[in-house]
Amino acid sequence: MFENLSDRLESTFKKLRGRGKLTPSDVEKGLREVRLALLEADVNFRVVKDFINRVKERALGAEVLESLTPAQQLIKIVHEELVHTLGDSAVPLNLSGPKPIPILLVGLQGSGKTTTAAKLAKFLKKKNLKPFLVPADVYRPAAIDQLKTLAKQVGVACFDSQPDQKPVDIVKQAMAEAKAKGYDVVIIDTAGRLHIDDEMMAEVEEIKQAVEPRDVLLVADAMTGQDAVNIAKNFHEKVGLTGVVLTKVEGDARGGAALSIRAVTGCPIKFLGVGEKLDALEVFHPDRMASRILGMGDVLSLIEKAQEAFDLKKAQELQKKLKKDAFTLEDLRDQIRQMKRLGSLESIIKLIPGIGSKLKDMPFDEKELVRMEAILNSMTPQERRNPKILNASRKRRIAKGSGTTVQDVNRLLKSYEEMRKLFKHMRKKGGLQALARNLFGM
Repeated sequence: MFENLSDRLESTFKKLRGRGKLTPSDVEKGLREVRLALLEADVNFRVVKDFINRVKERALGAEVLESLTPAQQLIKIVHEELVHTLGDSAVPLNLSGPKPIPILLVGLQGSGKTTTAAKLAKFLKKKNLKPFLVPADVYRPAAIDQLKTLAKQVGVACFDSQPDQKPVDIVKQAMAEAKAKGYDVVIIDTAGRLHIDDEMMAEVEEIKQAVEPRDVLLVADAMTGQDAVNIAKNFHEKVGLTGVVLTKVEGDARGGAALSIRAVTGCPIKFLGVGEKLDALEVFHPDRMASRILGMGDVLSLIEKAQEAFDLKKAQELQKKLKKDAFTLEDLRDQIRQMKRLGSLESIIKLIPGIGSKLKDMPFDEKELVRMEAILNSMTPQERRNPKILNASRKRRIAKGSGTTVQDVNRLLKSYEEMRKLFKHMRKKGGLQALARNLFGM
């Protein structure tokens, strides 16, 4: 997301950094390029106009023109105004008040409501809450079955809706069941249409009055750009939204919807759907997103992902092993498995400040981790603990069992030895302790 915009802004600021002092003319020219970049990213033209005016007002003052590092000051102002445009700070779900807490998901057909309902349930389950999924879409074929299947995958309960029931009756019965069984949050997946119509709005309004949801979240497809903004505006005017979930952002290189929705509708973006997997849901942080747009990376999100994916107990055991130079192929396999839980290598690299933008065009072979894990799985526990016993015949057996070649096995063993050397070097420099402190608070 925002790749095209990030590239344009980076190019613009690179030119400004090449100058010593900045004149008002330099600033005007730079902001013209920023304006064009935002319009090309499909940001609402009124939002762009307001944004540029705010930046210009600050940039043409002493804050930038008399600074010793004027380009850096300008970037700082752009960052602060981007944060403001995106919504200033993260807005959490409203989980206060008596339980069960109803959350209503609304939106057009194909925006990803049903999958988002399951993702949200998984997100809440990780927070030690008991979510209850409610399929209230009786029109789309197999919509009810889809949510029931996803509920099983997530490991949460799902109301047994029937296609011949009225949606408002479904949600009333579901709320009563949730209360009786002690569920914390009820996530209601409503029906969508191909376009906004009075019948859909009337149904959503009826459900809203019946359950009085704490949150009404619009699920919108980020790739539809300004259409998503207009949809959000219509829903907010007719139903009253408390937030937006932008889906399919991993396929949206422009990001115009994310930059426009808050400013146009006043509704905060609460979550981003960043992939097809059921854990691919991120809390929307305006400050972190602004840093990503400007190529500054996002260390906090990276640390949060690491803390979620990596087992603290295993991390402590690994730290002890690294101190004793006892890192084995068993440990490497554990690390690969945990790395896979972090997400794609490309998405992780983008979060690292300073190198994310430089490596964006570098091809990442996601299958390499799968190949490495297959090779390690084909080894015996003894071979993983003591790779020195791996002779030519053992390597041939491992290659055959993993569907790879002997060269692939040798390449993995070489990488393993290089890792051991790197850890040895880090241990001498005290880098291991610093890494552990940052990631796990150890």
